[in-house]
Amino acid sequence: MAELKYEIIETLGVISESAKGWKKELNLVSWNGREAKYDLRDWAPDHEKMGKGITLSNEEVENLTAILQKLQN
Repeated sequence: MAELKYEIIETLGVISESAKGWKKELNLVSWNGREAKYDLRDWAPDHEKMGKGITLSNEEVENLTAILQKLQN
């Protein structure tokens, strides 16, 4: 299996934290040297380990924002 390379460009916010210190974070992440995308997943305190998550483009974030805004009305 090929090595997965990532760089957290910017931490945008923490959504929750588990008792073990893992945090569900929204970050801008560059995967394997590609353009950074929005990324939502659990991270270990040192950011060396991660859980499963989702990666979203700018357009997908805009669509998700519109959906969430409708839920608040």
